[in-house]
Amino acid sequence: MNKILFFAHLRDEAGHESVEIEAAGKTVAELKEMVAEKYGVQKLDTSMTAINEEFSSNDEVIKEGDTIAFIPPVSGG
Repeated sequence: MNKILFFAHLRDEAGHESVEIEAAGKTVAELKEMVAEKYGVQKLDTSMTAINEEFSSNDEVIKEGDTIAFIPPVSGG
């Protein structure tokens, strides 16, 4: 199993701070599609993704036990 963490407005959309999903062997892009469909989370394509606290690309493959975080873009001033 893999732990998926949601931050900021993504947490509100998902209705959860974190969920457990079987994502081993899938790419980050495939996981984004699964999460969008299952939890109704939009705009994951513009969100940063981290696997085990390291930023990753959409083509990175998830391993068993990895923790994946979806972090929306932030703006500042």
